Amino acid sequence: MIITPAEAHDVAKLLSFREEAAAWLRGIGSDQWSRPYPADKLLATIEAGTVFMLRDGQATAGTITLTPDAEEGLWSDGELAEPSMFVNKLTIAREYAGQNLGGRLLDWAGHRAYQAGARWVRLDAWTTNERLQQYYLAQGFTYVRTVREGAAVNGGPRVSGWLAQRAARPVDHGFTEHAPPPARLPFAA
Repeated sequence: MIITPAEAHDVAKLLSFREEAAAWLRGIGSDQWSRPYPADKLLATIEAGTVFMLRDGQATAGTITLTPDAEEGLWSDGELAEPSMFVNKLTIAREYAGQNLGGRLLDWAGHRAYQAGARWVRLDAWTTNERLQQYYLAQGFTYVRTVREGAAVNGGPRVSGWLAQRAARPVDHGFTEHAPPPARLPFAA
């Protein structure tokens, strides 16, 4: 399988991934991703070069966003002073579920973050999705804390404030990468 940067024409595929994941999550009792994601916001992240697609021939098996930009209000100033990259929107197509592709994409993200000079790979997960939180813990992430207030949507509580991190490190993730090398983080040693 090959990892490539997402392109503008991938917006429809990414939105359908999100809808498919939201339906599956509803089936296991989670309200995660129940609100539609704005296509223009997704396109902006693609244009920023932070969205990656996992391709299996002509099919797309998954996606991950890896960015040096933290979501506002989640991480402390001290944490933000440490070189880090942030994982968002990790999604695997349902027909590829059960093959550890998510774990391997997290390994890829940690490897890429290491190449950029990051100390940490960090993420936030849906606050009420304990199954997802356990998944990240099983992938070697360490729970940091849960943030329940801050940049809330529609005036409600923050819904994705369960924070975790693991060390960025080189690893053999087994994918072929067709993406340019990551830019070094500005404060990386």
